[in-house]
Amino acid sequence: MEAMKKLLTYAGLQSLEDEMEHLKVVKRKEVAGKIKEAREQGDLSENAEYDAAKDEQRDIEARIEELEGILKNAEVVVEDEVDYDKINVGCTVKVFDVTFDEEMEFKIVGSTEANSLEGKISNESPVGQALIGKSVGDVVDVETQAGDIQYKVLEISRSA
Repeated sequence: MEAMKKLLTYAGLQSLEDEMEHLKVVKRKEVAGKIKEAREQGDLSENAEYDAAKDEQRDIEARIEELEGILKNAEVVVEDEVDYDKINVGCTVKVFDVTFDEEMEFKIVGSTEANSLEGKISNESPVGQALIGKSVGDVVDVETQAGDIQYKVLEISRSA
């Protein structure tokens, strides 16, 4: 079974590659040192430091495996080639929230990069799905957990 392609912006790809490099080069060495120190303390059966270091090692290896899977199946959106007449992954979109009478700005990214606190929404989220393919002036209705929300697309631009 072929794994599903993960859409990433170039910045998202760089971020994941940097995280993996940090985990492999820095964190692995740190944890190995902690395990070595804990072993030198003697009896491992009641050694909380050893158990904590082994748990941390397991978490690091799991994250490395997860990142390798994402990167192996990554499809990078070439933002220079994105058509800014229509909303797509890699675009920054300014919308008017008709329901709450306010302007909002979203960057449409792949699901692995989504971070609502930074205004990055996934192309797979309800809002992202509703906006993909729309043009300036279009009005979209989005069914969310908070109820139905209506957005009017004001501007589409290249992400910073």
